[in-house]
Amino acid sequence: MTPNVTAPTVAASRLSVSIKCSRRAPIEYAILVKAPKGIGVTKLSIFCVVRNSPILRIAVAGVCAAASFGCDKLGLGGDSPTAPTPLAPGATINYSAIGASDANGYGSSVVCLPLVDCPNGMGYVPVAARQLRGQGFTVNLRNLGIFTSVIGRDFQTLGQQLGRTIEANFIESEMPFVQTDAKVVTIFAGLNEINTITAALGAGAGGSDPNGFIDAQVRAFGADYDTLLRGIAARSASAKLVILNVPNAAGMPYLTGTSLAQRQAAQRAAVGMTRTVVNPRAGANTVIVDLMCDSRSYLSSTYSSDGLHPNDGGYAFIAAEVVRAITTTSYPAPQSGCPAMTLVP
Repeated sequence: MTPNVTAPTVAASRLSVSIKCSRRAPIEYAILVKAPKGIGVTKLSIFCVVRNSPILRIAVAGVCAAASFGCDKLGLGGDSPTAPTPLAPGATINYSAIGASDANGYGSSVVCLPLVDCPNGMGYVPVAARQLRGQGFTVNLRNLGIFTSVIGRDFQTLGQQLGRTIEANFIESEMPFVQTDAKVVTIFAGLNEINTITAALGAGAGGSDPNGFIDAQVRAFGADYDTLLRGIAARSASAKLVILNVPNAAGMPYLTGTSLAQRQAAQRAAVGMTRTVVNPRAGANTVIVDLMCDSRSYLSSTYSSDGLHPNDGGYAFIAAEVVRAITTTSYPAPQSGCPAMTLVP
């Protein structure tokens, strides 16, 4: 089963079903609280969980496909990716995007459904594709982003044990569908995982050593990243990777006004993920977009009303950085330290 086969079915089903939802906040809002409380009302019913949800069917299809690949197809023990060929003017770019609701542009004026062609989308993935086409490239986009997803099965299971809705994970439901001839793969993971970690802390995980629990989860995030990248390499060994590191969630508007403990936990997880997992992966075929140390990541004007998802302007700045990372041969390396890493004491 391939995305171009499932997409029409998914789109038709999604448009034909009327779903009535309770007025609850998206699952990303679960942080250091014992039980989720409504924080706002979303513009779409996309986060509603029903048995006939197309998002659930996409996730199940991805899991089934992943199972058929086997461990060897995940790249476990395989060769590392080769250096990508520089993009020539007017070249064809086969672009696969791995992500969660950010890849679909949730919070923007035009939100895209998973695996459905969305040429007018305002999330950073479709905006980047349009900008590349505007520069003369031919872009074949496969946007694999699935709302509520996390990087691996371990974070998905942890979240579900806490009652969070996490319909998919990148390794099982997105990575198996990366184009085998991809020239570019973008990845953005971390914020849903941080909110899962802090929700677990709020439920008592970590006991008297919350920092130890956070650090263990950061290491698990790193192990998942290893599996994800090796799987991508097995799918398309010459793809250029453009990875967005994790901004400091403690400085994002959705945590404004929360307790110091909440923001300290979010900061420790975000900085740990960025410094020890994502940034060290910069190399010949991997470029890191440094959202952690970009001051625009912390401007309230770049976020939608939920304070977590960017608005059109926020996605536009991310898209511009992604395009620059794809097209330039001298994109700057991520910073090893910056004031944004220590926003809370």
